[in-house]
Amino acid sequence: MTANDTPTGKQPTATYDSAFLKACRREPVPHTPVWFMRQAGRSLPEYRKVREGVPMLESCMRPELVTEITLQPVRRHDVDAAIYFSDIVVPLKAIGLDLDITPGVGPVVEQPIRTRADLARLRDLTPEDVTYVTEAIGMLTRELGATPLIGFAGAPFTLASYLVEGGPSRTYENAKAMMYGDPELWADLLDRLADITAAFLKVQIEAGASAVQLFDSWVGALAPADYRRSVMAASAKVFDAVAGYGVPRIHFGVGTGELLGLMGEAGADVVGVDWRVPLDEAVRRVGPGKALQGNLDPTVLFTDKDTVEARAREVLDAAAGLEGHVFNLGHGVMPNTDPDALTRLVDHVHTYSAR
Repeated sequence: MTANDTPTGKQPTATYDSAFLKACRREPVPHTPVWFMRQAGRSLPEYRKVREGVPMLESCMRPELVTEITLQPVRRHDVDAAIYFSDIVVPLKAIGLDLDITPGVGPVVEQPIRTRADLARLRDLTPEDVTYVTEAIGMLTRELGATPLIGFAGAPFTLASYLVEGGPSRTYENAKAMMYGDPELWADLLDRLADITAAFLKVQIEAGASAVQLFDSWVGALAPADYRRSVMAASAKVFDAVAGYGVPRIHFGVGTGELLGLMGEAGADVVGVDWRVPLDEAVRRVGPGKALQGNLDPTVLFTDKDTVEARAREVLDAAAGLEGHVFNLGHGVMPNTDPDALTRLVDHVHTYSAR
C-alpha cells in the first residue's frame, strides 16, 4: 500500500484533502504546502515560556504541554501541517534506558551499547509504555481539525549512533567501528531498533497522526555502499511495518545528497532534501514515484525579507516540475530565527505558488 491508497476499512479523515497530504500523494494542490522541521521549539518566545523550568524529556511526556507546544507554530505561522512535539530518544527512554537530554549537549546515554549482552536492554516498546503519546495526539487531532499532524521517530542508524557513542558525535568512531568490525552485532542492533521505532510510529498513527517522518539525522556520514549494506534494511523494515496504514511516509537526513535515491528506495513516499542539492537535481537522483520535501537553507532566514523571498522562489521554481512538493527548510529552524520571518515565508510560499 502507498500513500495514494485509502486504507482498507477506513474512511478519509478530515485531513485527507489537505494541501499537505495531497502533495505527499503527488496530487494537484491549491498551493505548495509548508511546514518546518523544529517549527515547534526555541525560536518561539511562547515555547520558551511554557518550557521554562521543565526538562526536555519531561516536557515530551506531559500531554497538555505537548499539545500546546505542537499547536503554537500552527497558530502563529499558518503552516499546513503540525509536527508532534517529542524527541527521537523518547521511545528509548520509554523502554527503560538510562539516558537524558543535557542542555547544550543533547542526548547522553549513561551506559553505551557496545556488546551483544547490551542488546538485552532493548526490549520491545508497547503502547502502554507511551500512553502520554496516545493521549496527546488525541487532544491534538481534536484541536487541529483539518490540519494534518505529522508523527515522527528517529531512524535506526541515528538511534544506534547515539546508543553506541553514548551521546552526540562528530566522527561516529564507535558506531562505525561496530558497523565495519562486527557487522552481525550491528545488524542485530539496527533490527532491534527498527522494531522499537516501528512500534512508536504505529502508536502515533493509530492515535491519529496523518503522516510520519523518519529522521535519519546522522546518516549522511555514510557512503552509499555502506548505507545499502548496513543500514537500508533496517529503515525499510520500519517503513514496511507502517505501510498498511496508508499514511504518507517521509524520510529525511542531513548531508544525504549521495543517498537520496537509496533513501527513497528504502520505502519513503516523500524524500526530504537538505539545502545542498537543488530540487531539480534531487528529483533526478530519487527517480519517479516520490514527492520531495525541502529545501531552503535555514540560515537564509537571518537575511532581509526580499532575500528570503527571492531564495524561496528559487526553491519553488526548482520544484516546478516535481510530481509533488512540500516546502520546508533543508534542516530544522534555528533557535535564533525571527518567528516573524517564518510567518512571512509561509505567506509568500502560499501566495507565489497559488494555482
